[in-house]
Amino acid sequence: MADKKTPGSTGEGNEGRSAFSRRDFLKAGAVLAASQALTLGSRNAYAASDAVRIGVLNPSTGTYAELGRNQTRGAEMAAAEVNAHGGVLGRKLELIVTDTGSKTGLAVSKAHQLVKQHGVHFMQGTVSSAVSEAIEQASREMGVLFVDSGGHATPVTGTHCSWSTFRVCTTTYMLAAGIAETLMNKYGKRWYFLTPNYAFGLTEQAAFERILKAHGGTVLGSALAPLGTTDFSSYLIQAQAAKPDCLIILQAGDDLVHALTQVNQFGLQKKFGVAGGMMELEVLQALPAAARVGDWSFEWWWNQPNVPEVKPFVEHYRQRNGGKYPTARSWFGYVATHAIAQAANEAKSLDSVKVSRAMAGMTLPASVGLSPAKLQFRADDHQLMAGIFAGEVKSGGQYPDLFNVLKYEPGASITQSAAEKGCHMTYPS
Repeated sequence: MADKKTPGSTGEGNEGRSAFSRRDFLKAGAVLAASQALTLGSRNAYAASDAVRIGVLNPSTGTYAELGRNQTRGAEMAAAEVNAHGGVLGRKLELIVTDTGSKTGLAVSKAHQLVKQHGVHFMQGTVSSAVSEAIEQASREMGVLFVDSGGHATPVTGTHCSWSTFRVCTTTYMLAAGIAETLMNKYGKRWYFLTPNYAFGLTEQAAFERILKAHGGTVLGSALAPLGTTDFSSYLIQAQAAKPDCLIILQAGDDLVHALTQVNQFGLQKKFGVAGGMMELEVLQALPAAARVGDWSFEWWWNQPNVPEVKPFVEHYRQRNGGKYPTARSWFGYVATHAIAQAANEAKSLDSVKVSRAMAGMTLPASVGLSPAKLQFRADDHQLMAGIFAGEVKSGGQYPDLFNVLKYEPGASITQSAAEKGCHMTYPS
């Protein structure tokens, strides 16, 4: 386990399309049980430590590597700030960072290691929705609070919702609801989808389709591409033949870089609209200038002139990270760590049930929320009511000024209720 431990510290991606199975979970637990027997000495050593520990489960390899690294950078900055202001319950906050590779089996095995061997009190992280669903199950089994910082599939705070899981990023339904009507008005209502074939992509496409059909639109078809696809040419040929008003691309990370690069090579942006529910600064930075096209949404943006707390946050982040600008992923990790510390201090406890009850309904301070609206973890489903920055890629823009934000949609205006998502929250008696 290549963990990185620091004193204030140290994709969406998955190989499968469905939630982690019971069989996979038991298999990971069995592997872990064997490793525990070999590491008892290490476990005892950690138990003697006075630090409060958060296990950070992010990918630093694979399709979503850069997204995961930025989530970790944000968490590390938050931990340093928490420690500079007295820590958690007067104890130093420590992050133990591990690479999941966005693989569900590996992630669950490492979650067990973090809890059983490293004695972490809480967990946060993930980019892949499928990994989020798997860690959600593991956290509930182990009774350890988990903050999903970057896995978007709606069921995490919907049908799968749990007392032990909170989420920072928006749901796939919110991603679609934040921009769907704009796309219908701008391009028309005949859409074709290019979709990653697992929980994130499938739930986001379903949300877009639901909204489109409710407005009398037509789904011309969809192409399901495995995670890690580098050649999208066959899928784009299908899309071109359908002659849509708009091609909705739902990939993320390196997959979205490859897809948009080939969209530009085919010249498709000159034939119909190109858009999607989620864009990230990491992707725009990696694309050749000619391939930076389309209408998208960001979940957080580094330039918010009407939110005075954002500028000092950006400057501090750049000082810590060689001039790099913070991204939405940086903010996800930053919020998750601060939220755990805030809830533990308010609960005056490290007990996960007590900390969960403190976090339910908790409002983030403006210096952490860093958004036009006050942000709160909704008590009914533990979903942070974060908003959407919708707009279009800036033609001729230079890093980091690569996107025109045209409107901000508050989270409350684009979300489903907990009941609509199928969440029935219960706590251990």
